[in-house]
Amino acid sequence: MAANQKTNRILIVDDEPDVCVILKMVVEENGFEANYIDDPVLALESFEPGLYELLLLDIKMPEIDGFRLYKEIKKLDNKVKVCFLTASDSYYEKIRKEEFPTLDKDLVLLKPIENEDLIRHINRIISQTG
Repeated sequence: MAANQKTNRILIVDDEPDVCVILKMVVEENGFEANYIDDPVLALESFEPGLYELLLLDIKMPEIDGFRLYKEIKKLDNKVKVCFLTASDSYYEKIRKEEFPTLDKDLVLLKPIENEDLIRHINRIISQTG
């Protein structure tokens, strides 16, 4: 397998390091490979196209929010999929209406989320084609 071939690899980006560690542990316990970065600017600068199947992005982060980070990463890798996480439904709605009016609400999970729900959403998103 090529070094950059996707094998259900997930990149977790959240500005709270503890959240990153927990999410990484949960997804790895369920058979996924995962890396995390707790700085969205660094995540964008170090992103390698073709390496990840899914981005697990916090929405509300300093400097670059999750929506804008996803838009920039999609310019580098238009096949990568996304699942957004947020603790603030109102912030999500405001930004979604401005930036992503056609975003599927099922791609956004409200924190805290049960581990089983997270894995179910990840599996559903990864299994979708296109």
